[in-house]
Amino acid sequence: MLSSRAKALFAESRDLGEPRDATERLLRWRKKSGDWLASLLDMNRFALCTKNTDHPASLERRKVYQVLGDRRASKHGQLRVIDESGEDYLYPEEYFIPIKLPQAAERAVLRST
Repeated sequence: MLSSRAKALFAESRDLGEPRDATERLLRWRKKSGDWLASLLDMNRFALCTKNTDHPASLERRKVYQVLGDRRASKHGQLRVIDESGEDYLYPEEYFIPIKLPQAAERAVLRST
């Protein structure tokens, strides 16, 4: 569930004629607010890896990873992710795009970890 602040910003972005895709609106909101992790944690717990520069053994591009809340890391542009080792580590947030999984997919991903 989105926070009321995130909902208001999403509604505002629709009024401005910006893309209606939720992920795109979230990314635009992230650029405006600088605190996209808070919305990510309100919305879901997963992100899609789009880049793995300097971490090819730990992250696979085009793979979904579970995200853990760490607001202090977010203030430094980092995201706490459970990577291929099964442990949580900090990675640059620009390596990921937050995603919303259907409930069945979310349960399946959480069971497999």
